Amino acid sequence: MAFVTQGVALQAWNASAPWTGGRPYRNMRVMFAMYDTPFQFQVLSDSPIQSFADFAGKRIGVGPEGGTTATYFPEFLKALKIEATLVSGDWAVLAEKSVGRSIDALAVGAGVPAPFLIDIERKAKVRYLPLTRQEIATLRLAMPELSASVVAAGSYPTLRRRYDTVGLFNFAVAHKDLPDDLVTAIVNTVFANNEQMIEFHPAAAETIPSNITRNNFIPLHGGAVSWYRSRLTPGVVNAD
Repeated sequence: MAFVTQGVALQAWNASAPWTGGRPYRNMRVMFAMYDTPFQFQVLSDSPIQSFADFAGKRIGVGPEGGTTATYFPEFLKALKIEATLVSGDWAVLAEKSVGRSIDALAVGAGVPAPFLIDIERKAKVRYLPLTRQEIATLRLAMPELSASVVAAGSYPTLRRRYDTVGLFNFAVAHKDLPDDLVTAIVNTVFANNEQMIEFHPAAAETIPSNITRNNFIPLHGGAVSWYRSRLTPGVVNAD
C-alpha cells in the first residue's frame, strides 16, 4: 500500500519520469481519496508582485529539492513562459527568508492549512496570489494530472475570499492482488473514523467517499469497488 499524488502516480503509470527507469508501474489500484494538495502563492502585502506574471525575475521559495513544489513549479513557469530564480530548502527556513525579504515569494504545494504559512502571518502582513482562469487552463493542458482546486475563505487568517488555483489530489493505493475483503475493510474503517482523523488534521475533511471522483486514471481496487457500489451511484464507480 502507498499514499500518492496523482502527479507521481501518473509518472509511475506511464514511466514518464527518470526515477522509473523506463518501467511502468501499473499494479496499483485506488482504495480511497485522501486530500487535495493545492498550490498556494504567498507574498508580503507590500510586495510589487500583483500577479503570477510578476514572478518574472523574482526569487521564489519552492521547498525541499525533490518535493512536490520543487518538482512542479518549474513546469508551471515553463508552461506560462516565465523565468524566475528558484530557491529550495526547508519550509521553515524559507518562511524566515520570506519575512526577511531575502526571497520575494513562496510557491507552496501542500495540504491546507500549511502551518508555516500561518506562522508567517503571525509575523508579517501577506497576500495570496490566485491564478487566472486562463493560467489554470494553460497549466491543466500542460499537466493533465492537475485539477482545479479551491482553498476556502478563512483557511488562513488573511484569506477573506475563496482562492482559485490548481492542485494534485492524493490517494491511498494498494497492489491489485491485495485481497478484496481486506481492502473493503480498510475503506470502511477509514470512512467510519473520518471525524477522528479531522481532529488530527483538518485536511482529512476531504477524505470522503464522493472525492473518489477526483481520480481520473487509476483503476479502483476490486475491494474498493465493492464498498462504493454498496453506497454510491453506479456512475461514480464505473465512470459512466
